[in-house]
Amino acid sequence: MDEAELKICRRAYAVQMLAKAGVDRDDALLNAFSTVPREDFLGPPPWKMRDWKRYVDVPSIDPVVLYQDLLFALQADRQVNNGSPSLHAGALHRLKLRKGETVCHIGAGSGYYTAIIAEIVGETGHVVAVEFDAELAQQARRNLERYANVEVVQGDGLEWPREPADAVYVNFALHHPAEPWIDRLATGGRLLFPLGTPAMGAEGRLLGVTAQAAFFLIGREGDELSARFLQPVNFVWGEGISGDLSTYAALDRAFHAGGLNRIHALRWNAVKTEQEWYSQERWGLVMAALH
Repeated sequence: MDEAELKICRRAYAVQMLAKAGVDRDDALLNAFSTVPREDFLGPPPWKMRDWKRYVDVPSIDPVVLYQDLLFALQADRQVNNGSPSLHAGALHRLKLRKGETVCHIGAGSGYYTAIIAEIVGETGHVVAVEFDAELAQQARRNLERYANVEVVQGDGLEWPREPADAVYVNFALHHPAEPWIDRLATGGRLLFPLGTPAMGAEGRLLGVTAQAAFFLIGREGDELSARFLQPVNFVWGEGISGDLSTYAALDRAFHAGGLNRIHALRWNAVKTEQEWYSQERWGLVMAALH
């Protein structure tokens, strides 16, 4: 396909991804998905497509094959992918990003969804893309050079943002929110991250993916922190993140017990309340009382 044909393909793809995500109207998001070339962030062909529990080489070098709701490998050996476009479309819609905002994208991979965020916040906005893996961070720097409003950092996502952010978008799973994600969330700010437990192999070995996880949206208004369950997800487990088996087991029990839709607030550095879906000493997810 030539570039004119690819533009038509990207527009159709954008419409489909937002529709699949249940997004009725979001012009900025639609235009961003229509604009950013996915092929620029996946490296040269042959591309590897995730097909159930394995990767298969895509038998085409035409980038049109990339404009569908499928996962393509960034690092197949570590099961790190450029994730589902419809999943990210739904998540970014719920973050309600606006022109001029400061966004921290944690677990940015090679930068595709960072570029979409950069398109939405525009030239007056600022995006900090944090990637732990040095190779992926270097790819992201190259891929995002055209975006003057993007800063790429190779570092530990648990240590960012360093400055107040209007939105924090996390693309790896872990069993607790990191302190900077909450403490540096500006008033009116939003955090969206996957909370979950890791898949375990023999002798307690982490397999690098989640056993179960869910997207949670946290909102700050002054000292008040709202919390809302969005949907179950499958994500890569955060590299270098570890916890004890009892913590994973407690979170697993909370998932199996249900009640996710009753979660309405995040307790943070405060005394435990009576009605919590899941609790740790310094934080918990609070449920609304039954009437």
